[in-house]
Amino acid sequence: MQTFQTYFLSALRAALNNQTVSWESVSSADWRALFQLAQQHKVGPMIYEAVYHCPAAKRVPELMRAWKRQTMQQVLVQTQKTTEFLRLYAALREHGITPCVVKGILCRQLYPNPDERVSADEDLFVAPEQFAACHAFLLKYGMKPTAERTDLQTQFEVSYQKTNSPLYLELHQQLFSPDSDAYGDWNYYFTQIHAQPVEIFVDGVLLRSMQHTDHLFYLLCHALKHFMHSGFGIRQVCDIVLYANAYGAQIQWDKLVVQCQHIHAGVFAAALFRIGQEYLTLDCKTACLPACWKNMQLDETAMLEDLLDSGIYGGASGSRKHSSTMTLHAVAAQKQGKQKKMPILRTIFPKAKDLQGRYSYLQKKPFLLPLAWGDRLLHYRKESHTAVQSIQIGQKRTALLQQYGILKK
Repeated sequence: MQTFQTYFLSALRAALNNQTVSWESVSSADWRALFQLAQQHKVGPMIYEAVYHCPAAKRVPELMRAWKRQTMQQVLVQTQKTTEFLRLYAALREHGITPCVVKGILCRQLYPNPDERVSADEDLFVAPEQFAACHAFLLKYGMKPTAERTDLQTQFEVSYQKTNSPLYLELHQQLFSPDSDAYGDWNYYFTQIHAQPVEIFVDGVLLRSMQHTDHLFYLLCHALKHFMHSGFGIRQVCDIVLYANAYGAQIQWDKLVVQCQHIHAGVFAAALFRIGQEYLTLDCKTACLPACWKNMQLDETAMLEDLLDSGIYGGASGSRKHSSTMTLHAVAAQKQGKQKKMPILRTIFPKAKDLQGRYSYLQKKPFLLPLAWGDRLLHYRKESHTAVQSIQIGQKRTALLQQYGILKK
């Protein structure tokens, strides 16, 4: 691990404890790298609050001023998003529409300073029989779908944005794309969610969500999904750690362990919690972490290095994002009992189905696949990344999936 990454994890642990660091000396290069890493993982405001009082920060005043401006802007926008979302959800409930809130604000409210944990969007998981009413209400409320589609009822998720507002919303009928060969079958575990909700007050508004066991399992699944793609970043680990600390006594760990084993995520989950224990704020006793995960013999460092390199949701580089074609193919092939290794040309020119998430027009017009290939290659050139780099990253990350039991060796 590089020096600036050690600083980063130290500051993040302090932030989660609502504390500050007391560094005396940090090089200018490490400060710049720390700032960039914080931005890549979307935890800039949290890290800033932990570091700006330390003696070493006084030696980089220009960086600190820029960081402060960015922090103030991000926190202000997040505060606006939170206020608008709570107002929207309260209005939904008044009209008898009760989607489950997932991730986002329910994780954010566990942080010492919630609006410093910024969120790009808020997620609602709606029962199919309420989708039409929820969609109609959102339109009346001023929310508009971000993509023009006539078949919204059949979409597993629809994104909405409000004019002149920072609020961005994703409305899910299913939590995972049913078209994914790698993880589409995970929706099975969440079919009964709406029949057994829990309710949590956030800033005076009653939010409906999943049972805590199901929600923690979903957070683990969500992290695993992104791990299969191109990486999931440290912020998701923070969410999971704080959630386990807050609700550990209410979680059915035996059920959770079995479900993780079913999706080949037992070692993955144990490694993630080990990172939380060693580098963040996981309290195994408070969280009631099961012995099978707490005592598992494993090396979490490879996962830690990968998630630090990945940035938020694996978006640190174009090559890393494009490498997901290989890892997803390997997982899907294992489920189907086929050859795991993807032909080299397929990594550069994937099938239309593999690119629909990035190029939505392929869902209705798969014949435009050559256009998507061209756009994909153009991005390689613009970002100075090559297909060779993506293949190398894909091979390395496929081995990582094997190391943590997601793929068989």
